[in-house]
Amino acid sequence: MANSYQKTVLDNGIRIITEKISSRTVSAGIWVDVGARDEQPDNNGSAHFVEHMLFKGTPSRTSREIAQELDTLGGMSNAFTSGETTSYYATVLDDQLERLVGLMGDIFLNSLFEEEEVVREREVVLQEISMVEDTPDDRIHEMFTGNLWGEHPLGYTVLGRREVVAAMDSNGLREYMRRQYTPERIVIAASGNVEHEKFCRLWQQQMGALAGPGTGLRRQPPTALAPVRKLYKKNLEQAHLVLGTYGLPIVAPDRYALYLLHVLLGGNMSSRLFQEVREKEGLAYSIYSYLSSFTDSGYLGVYLGVDPAVVNKAMAVVSREIKGLRQGRVSSDLLDRAKNYAKAGIYLSAENMESRMTRIARNELTFGRYIPFEEVAAGFDQVRQEDIGDLAGRLFSQPLFATVLGPLKAKDIDWRPLDLE
Repeated sequence: MANSYQKTVLDNGIRIITEKISSRTVSAGIWVDVGARDEQPDNNGSAHFVEHMLFKGTPSRTSREIAQELDTLGGMSNAFTSGETTSYYATVLDDQLERLVGLMGDIFLNSLFEEEEVVREREVVLQEISMVEDTPDDRIHEMFTGNLWGEHPLGYTVLGRREVVAAMDSNGLREYMRRQYTPERIVIAASGNVEHEKFCRLWQQQMGALAGPGTGLRRQPPTALAPVRKLYKKNLEQAHLVLGTYGLPIVAPDRYALYLLHVLLGGNMSSRLFQEVREKEGLAYSIYSYLSSFTDSGYLGVYLGVDPAVVNKAMAVVSREIKGLRQGRVSSDLLDRAKNYAKAGIYLSAENMESRMTRIARNELTFGRYIPFEEVAAGFDQVRQEDIGDLAGRLFSQPLFATVLGPLKAKDIDWRPLDLE
């Protein structure tokens, strides 16, 4: 797939990457290699709170004016925080790019963190925490990862613990941003109708003088724990379950086989879990597998929401299908379908500027280079049937972790099928 990819590193270490594509739009983002795993118990939630505060006013723009200007640009803007990354991005018409750079640079460098705004936004974040707590199919994932990673920061929630967030103030958030938002952790990316040299000049004017401690990331890999199985009682109509096991880092050589294994297990409508648990047994409306991968670790999870009366049957069916994959029961036809599904996904996403910008930014942060679409497609094509069986055998060699949220009693749950014996 033709593209014009370029990369420039400013003198202070900020990386600027662009992908010129024939389009009337351009998507641009500032990506920072910092997230919830870079926090401590006493400041958990800081990365996410800082993300909120960058839209709350600078010396030249009020929070209302920032919102109005983003709307006036006529595109789409957003921000997010994850376990390892914070991103601020927008998609606009190409003739608005220079104006967007000016706005993004201002909020990134000059946000005020006024205490009055912090107090107000703190209540917003606390409501966001409450919203997740009231949404069981979201909350169950936080509970599961907390059990999977234990005391390691990967087990922290992105939003933070309520009592920690309630104590955050302007000085603490400023200091967190000063220590973490350093040039060597910043990638600025754009895809669409963008001229690389001009884009670099604009950001050089904005960010060229940015300096920081330059201490680099000191992330410690997590330790694998013995499987944890927990029931959290709550008066709900459904029981919500997440089952899973440790997976692979995002840079692992077997990442293509891992993705295909996930597709085959529960990644689409023709997958084992969707067909057996939903279509054949009628046990769940929502059931899927998913991957969560980090630079040094990861996990494969299965989510399902079921009637409390059929929790044990549902877990038994999931375990049966996992054992089938472990035993290498994947036909060449099924594997080919999974490959076609995976390749279609990467090429269809290429039609969206935001997806392309996100892709080149993540590849730079993770691999330090541009990865052509054709390389990814070739990676999927090289996976063999025996690779799926071998990988499933390694990943599912231990009993599964499990978290259940719903109106159940401990004596009602039979965990034994999750031993995968």
